[in-house]
Amino acid sequence: MVNTVETNLESVNNNKKNMRAVALTSLAGTSIEWYDFFLYGTAAALVFPSAFFPESTPTMALILSFGTFAFGFIARPVGGILFGHFGDRVGRKRALVIALWMMGLASTLIGLLPTFATIGIAAPILLSFLRFVQGLAIGGQWGGAMLLVTESAPADQRGYYGAYAQAGAPAGVILANLAFILVSSSMSEQAFFDWGWRVPFLSSVVLIGISMYVQLSMEETAAFRALQLAKEKRLSEQGGRPEIRRSPIIEALIKYPRRIALAAGAFLSIQVAFYILIGFILAYGSDIAGPAIPRDTLLWAVLIASIIQIPSQFWAASYSDRHGRRGIFMWGALLTAVWSFLLFPLVDTGNFWLVVLAISGGLTFLGLMYGPQAAFFTELFSTEVRYSGASLGYQIGAIVGGAFAPTIATILWREYAIVWVSVYMAVASLLSLLSVKLLTETFDSELN
Repeated sequence: MVNTVETNLESVNNNKKNMRAVALTSLAGTSIEWYDFFLYGTAAALVFPSAFFPESTPTMALILSFGTFAFGFIARPVGGILFGHFGDRVGRKRALVIALWMMGLASTLIGLLPTFATIGIAAPILLSFLRFVQGLAIGGQWGGAMLLVTESAPADQRGYYGAYAQAGAPAGVILANLAFILVSSSMSEQAFFDWGWRVPFLSSVVLIGISMYVQLSMEETAAFRALQLAKEKRLSEQGGRPEIRRSPIIEALIKYPRRIALAAGAFLSIQVAFYILIGFILAYGSDIAGPAIPRDTLLWAVLIASIIQIPSQFWAASYSDRHGRRGIFMWGALLTAVWSFLLFPLVDTGNFWLVVLAISGGLTFLGLMYGPQAAFFTELFSTEVRYSGASLGYQIGAIVGGAFAPTIATILWREYAIVWVSVYMAVASLLSLLSVKLLTETFDSELN
């Protein structure tokens, strides 16, 4: 009896240890992946207008730069489709490895890319292509990293462990901003714009090493292994004749069209608010006709706010394990809508701590939605199409909400008034609130 108890305790401890290893590996991979993706957003606001669009007016150069930023979002649904099909057919781990490798390569090549002054129009064309590859990679990465964690987690801790994959986004912002701060503070302004901005991109080669670690060390998820065993059993019962099945993407669209559309709507507010808070705010805050806040000051404000966002996500995710995903998600959307009208008045003060408060408030309320999202989206779809269904909802929401958010915000600000950017954020938040309200609660459901 004693030996049995000891064996059970040892098994539980091993499972917890393995789960922590999976969660931390997911966090490391997504952090560096998002670091690469967000580096581009920071560079698009601060460096790329002059480096790749020097013949345009400052406003048009910024709009064009944010336009190439949008290329990554246009590619994300394509990445979600490709990797969703692959991940549902051959496994979450393999899909994640390829996505990490692609992102590391594309970001490193951006760091080596000649500017407009060297190769002319070819420079922004190549920049847009590499941004598209980044989008393909991030479109596939989220589903793989998220499912690697949530499909392996205990049912009553799916939200908490899913938050590790979600924490990669604010961690990526922290790393990206810290990289730019360290580089720009260690050299002259001229050196930074000449070559210093390339250093953070070149360091992305680390991601290729992480992809190899995942390939060699991580196991496939229990839910996917169970699905494969069920398929093998059916194949054996059919005398070895392979099943003729539709693509997982088509299956997901036929089986869950409403859930995919509502999942995209739920993600809308997160994307609009997030890219305004970490991207557009850099251009607005540093504008000489506006607050005229120094670049490094704004980067530090975004960095501190992103640090604060991480515990808010874990708290919201853990709360959702006990009380449900929908309620905390809707509160996050409502509070984000309200806060959008306080954001820019606080930034306009130019006071560092009020700017930190402005961005922190937005990212904290956003974290109430983003924290539980991995578990919520996992539970919306069945195992055989989960990668495809969750990725489609996520990436469609990303392209509609995030792709043009900095561009739309810039146009609203320049052509009308900054308050219209707040209206834009609030409308997106209310649409997300409505989408989540129309979805069913999932926190007590079994994965099947």
